[in-house]
Amino acid sequence: MSIVNTTNATTDVLAEYRAKQDSGANGSNDLGRNEFMELMIAQLKNQNPLEPKGNGEFIADLAQFSSLEEMQNLSSTVDSVVGEFRSTQALQASAMVGKSVMAPTNFGILDETGSMEGIVNVPASTGGLRITIENESGEMVRQLDLGEASAGQQKFTWDGEDGNGNTMPPGRYYVTAQGSYPGGTEQLQTLMSANVDSVSLGQGGNITLNLAGMGAIPLSDVQHIN
Repeated sequence: MSIVNTTNATTDVLAEYRAKQDSGANGSNDLGRNEFMELMIAQLKNQNPLEPKGNGEFIADLAQFSSLEEMQNLSSTVDSVVGEFRSTQALQASAMVGKSVMAPTNFGILDETGSMEGIVNVPASTGGLRITIENESGEMVRQLDLGEASAGQQKFTWDGEDGNGNTMPPGRYYVTAQGSYPGGTEQLQTLMSANVDSVSLGQGGNITLNLAGMGAIPLSDVQHIN
């Protein structure tokens, strides 16, 4: 009586699987449930009849196969949920077109409304909060002394005038926020207001907002919708 070597049979199945991968028939480098089942059947068919696989080993193989199938089903479910979530995000983002949002940046756009709004992130209460506004040439046009400010987000508005009451022309203006603390003056983060012109959906479902005068920013950067 001849006995077929189980190792050779398993090797044949693996060789066939690798050949499929090399030919592009399978897009994944992982063994799927079909390949796993083929390996298990090959082992059963070609096992040594004098030393057959025990019930415990067979049950363990079945449990492993069941776990693999559940993992693949779970992965498919997660992919479906992620797809629906991205679609919902895209719909919500499209509804933001024409609205004003607050995004982290150090400049704002003075438009025909004649004013510019922003927010300062104050990490701890400060005895003196100051906003400095400069034009694109780096010249200071206005300072806003907001006085004492508690920790949190503090809103401010620039009326578009310089220190002498002259109306400044529309365009880009840079904003610097500083807070006075016992250890000295600290520069603070600013969020500036801008209108959403359009929404772009990139690769991988990444959503980008195109802001008037500011360019493109990720949807995740938006902290406020006015």
